[in-house]
Parts: sequence; structure tokens; C-alpha cells
Amino acid sequence: MGPSPASGRLGPRAACARALRSLEIAWRAAPWSLASYGALTVATGLLPAAGALLTKWLLDTLQFGGPAPGVPGALAGAPVLVVVLLGACTLVGALADHLATYLNSRVRRGVGLLVEQRLYGAVNRIDGLRRFEDPAFLDRLRLAQSSATAAPEEIIGSLFGTVTTALTITSFLGILVTVSPVVTAVTVAAALPSLVVQLALNRQRAGMMWRMSPRMRRQVFYRALTLNVAAIKETRLFGTGDFLLGRMREETVQVNRAEERVDRRVVATHAPLALLGALVSAGGLVWMVTAAVRGAFTIGDVSAFVAAVAGVQGALAGIVETLSRAYQSLLLMGHYDDVVGTPTDLPSPADPDPVEPLRGEVRLEDVWFRYTDDGPWVLRGVSLTVPAGGSLALVGLNGAGKSTLVKILCRMYDPTRGRVLWDGVDIRRMDVGELRSRMSAVFQDFMSYDLPVRENIALGALDAADDDGRVRAAARAAGADGFVADLPHGYDTVLSRVFYQGEDDDESGVTLSGGQWQRLAIARSLMREGRDLLIVDEPTSGLDPQAEREVQDRLRTLRRGTATVMVSHRMGSVREADRIAVLEEGRITEVGRHGELMARGGEYARLFALQAEGYAEDGAGRRPDAPEEAIV
Repeated sequence: MGPSPASGRLGPRAACARALRSLEIAWRAAPWSLASYGALTVATGLLPAAGALLTKWLLDTLQFGGPAPGVPGALAGAPVLVVVLLGACTLVGALADHLATYLNSRVRRGVGLLVEQRLYGAVNRIDGLRRFEDPAFLDRLRLAQSSATAAPEEIIGSLFGTVTTALTITSFLGILVTVSPVVTAVTVAAALPSLVVQLALNRQRAGMMWRMSPRMRRQVFYRALTLNVAAIKETRLFGTGDFLLGRMREETVQVNRAEERVDRRVVATHAPLALLGALVSAGGLVWMVTAAVRGAFTIGDVSAFVAAVAGVQGALAGIVETLSRAYQSLLLMGHYDDVVGTPTDLPSPADPDPVEPLRGEVRLEDVWFRYTDDGPWVLRGVSLTVPAGGSLALVGLNGAGKSTLVKILCRMYDPTRGRVLWDGVDIRRMDVGELRSRMSAVFQDFMSYDLPVRENIALGALDAADDDGRVRAAARAAGADGFVADLPHGYDTVLSRVFYQGEDDDESGVTLSGGQWQRLAIARSLMREGRDLLIVDEPTSGLDPQAEREVQDRLRTLRRGTATVMVSHRMGSVREADRIAVLEEGRITEVGRHGELMARGGEYARLFALQAEGYAEDGAGRRPDAPEEAIV
């Protein structure tokens, strides 16, 4: 794995930039709550020293039996008034804690919503698939997901916490320095090494999290397998559950060991520093008590000294911990910044060419493609034409490059070499979204959304989501209206075993068969009326023969007047295509109509005959199912 930009040292300029960005996020998310939280922070930071000073004045007043040196005139000889002020400080402190929790929760919720939208909005703006097949990007995305809300919240909390402790330290030091400047300096110096050590440990912890990220992703993978219904069928049948649990345990053990190493370093370095702080505190207290016995200090001075030393040391330890957490969060926020700032892998020109309705053809010119710079070539010099209103079928064995060719036509990837032309214009000169708005597709690996039937269909054309007639017409055209009518809530039935039918309803949703899901996928594609290019990738693989015939008839109607690219194992479903292209190891080896290719006796004829043999009657007159593994 490559180095992480978030796991190394973080310079002051970068740290300040990320901290300011966190404040900007919080301000945009909840401005009034943030401002109120800031004001409360100032008050909270001054309360401890105010309480210590009032306690000193109370004790001195009681010791002298009247006005005491250093006590303000309004409070001199008035211990009851001092007690009232102490009670007021206590009350304000108690209320401030609850109010701070409330304001912090409001800021947290606002920040969570904003960073979620920014993060997943940035992911949604990545137009192609390349980033999502890059392990390094997936690791950053996982860390960004885990730190997106926590990191800004921690940074903001740490900033306000730092302000609180800084005010507490300053006010306590003001008390302490009046007693002994030397003890003040020693107390501060004793806490500084903790800050340096903690920052170094946080760099190590952030680096550990980056190194362990692949293992953490595998943890998520193995956990998902234990809950995925499709996986459970195999793990129960094949008895692989314990094997997968063992794999999951090994990943967890390795992550735990890495965390343990960092935790041991924390203990080994902090113990001596804690001992140093305790010795400074004890030594100062012995000196103060000895001097007080000689009459050099009052009882109030001793009380203020004890409170100030404990307050300064506690605040310094707190600010060390707060700043170290903030530093770690600033490091982790680098992953969020990386993902939010990730450019699309399919850039569009600043002034893109308009995507006009297809009048001529879609043409692939000498297209070469491989997924990585050092990977094998998946497509090798492919040149094909799909005329407007015409059809092209792609056939070939597994791994021939058919699915990759479909992805390039949909501009999920750009060719490594060559180009794809839309009426003579390179599609890289067009806006990706506008280009795809001229297309529709039915994919073999279609999505099954845990949503109501209506939304499963309407996702094909959200601009018509409220057009009930169009949704129902698409379902009828795909042959789905029959089984939808039999569902408990018709088009409003939630298709899920994970979610309930409604928020206040304990009725679970329902699930469909593979063939029924496939019909909904076809209906979703049919919602996209008036498109110029239709891509049909194995649309009937999960259907029975009668349903297959019905869907093929409907698709035949849908294809009329639309440029169509078909991929199928069912050789009978491609024989009507205007042209059929055979892909072998990324190259086009044959192109022609069905009759021409059969007469040629090449690869297409061999594959057609191979499948036809599966339908031929055997000696007993049976008609076994045609084998599908030969052609994909």
C-alpha cells in the first residue's frame, strides 16, 4: 500500500487550514449553536479559578475574623456574601455542563448532516468506475467514512476545550504567580514533555490505522458474509462458516495487536511524566505549608495554592490530551479532504460539445483498453459501428471483453487508446451526465433496491416518478404488472426483508424471485423513453422460457428505431440483430448477419451449434436445458 497523506507529520499551516475548515463546516451547519457554545466556553474556563479565589477570600476572612488583606472592599468582612457568590459559581457550572451538552449535540447533528452530504456528494460526482476498483482509494474512503463526522466534531470540541483549559490555566496561573513565580514556572515546565510525547504517539496511531485499513476492510467483508442471505445459503450448505469466522478472527487479532503496540508505548511514556508531575505538586505543597507555618502565608493562600497547582496540572494534562486528540483528528481529516477533493476519473471539457440526438452512428475506432497501466489488454483494437435505429449483438466466451466494451460505451471508463464517436464527435468532449441521459440499459448484474415497487421502477426516470400511468405502463411492458398486483400493497409494497413496510408498521416487506427482480430491472429501463442508445446485457438470463419469449417480444418493440447493443448467451435472441460481432481475447474476429456467420463456419457457428446440441432431443426423446456456460 502506498503512503497515506494523513499518516505523516502535519505542519502548522496544514493543521490550521484543517482546523479552520472544521470551524467553517460547524458554522455553516449550526451558526447560532456554535456561537452560544463559544460564549459558554469562555465562562466555563473562568469558573474554576473564580471558585478558588472566592474560597481563598472566605478562608482569609474567617482567619482574621473580619476584613483580611487582599479581599476586595465590598467583600471584606462579609463571609456570607462570599458564600453566596461561591454558590452562584457552582450553580452556573452545573447549568453550563448541561447547556454545553445540548449545544454540542446540536452542532454535532448539523455537522454530521453537512459532512455526510459533502462526502457522499463528492463520491457521487465521480463519474466512472476506476476509483471504486482502486484499493488505495477504497481504504481512504473507509477512513473518510469513519472520520467524516467524528473528526470535525472532535476538532471543534478540542478547539473549544483548548480555549476552556487555556482560560483556566491563565486564571489559575494569575493566582499561582502571586504566591510563587518559581513554583509556577516549574509546574508549567513539568507538563510540556507530555504534549510533545502525545503528539508523537498520535502520529504513530494514525499511521497504524492507515496500515491496518486493508485488514479492517476485510473484517467488514467477512462480517457481511455472515449476514448476507446469498452467502448464508452457501456457507450452510458447504460448511464454510467456521472457516470464514476464522479468517475474520485472524484479521481482528492482527488489528488488535497493532493497537496493543501503540497502547503500550502510551503507558511506557506517560507513567514517568505522571510521576514527575506528582513530585512537582508534592514538593510545592511541602514548601507552601512550611512557609505558612512560619507565618509567611495565610490559610487562604495555602488553599489557593493547592487549588491552583491542581488546577494548572489538571488543565495542562487536559490540554495535552485535548490537543493530542485534535492532532489525531486533524490527521484523519486528511482522508475526508482527500475524498472530497478527488477529481472525477472522467473529466469533461470546460466547454463540452452538446449531445445531439443520434442521427448517424455510434462508432468505436481502434479501441484498446486495460484496467491498470501494467495490466493485460482486455480490448485490442476493437472497431465497431452501431447505426442509429440499428442493432449490434456481441457474443463470445467468458473473459472475451464484452462487459468491458459495454462499460466503455456507457462511458464508465475511457479507452486507453482509440476513441468512441457519437455522430462523429468524441464522447470525451461531451458532458458525461448529458451523454448518459441519451442512453438506457438493462444489465445482467442489475440492482435490487430495498424500496417499494413503484420506486424500483421509477428510478429509471426520476423526472417521471410521479407519473403513475407511466410506471404501470413500464411494468406491463416488462411483464411485471401481474405479480405486482398480487403483492400485499401492490406498487407500494416494500421489496425487502431488512425493512418494514412502513416506519410505524411492524409488517415486514416481501422479496421476489430472481426472474421477478429481472422484470423490474427491465421495467426500470423502459421508463427511459425516447433514448438514442439501448444496451441490453443478458436481459432474460433468469426467466423461464415463456417469460423469456414475452420479454424478447417486448424488447423487440422497444428496440425499434433505437440503436441497440445486445449481449446474450441465448443465441436465438441475437440472431435477429442487424450485425453480430464475435469477441475473442479482446479482438473482433467475426462480424456479419446470422446467416453469413453460420455459412462461414467460424467461432460463431461453433458456439451456435454447441448450444443447439443442448436443445436437441436425446435418445429417450427428452429435451434437456441448453448449457449456458459456454457463451456469456
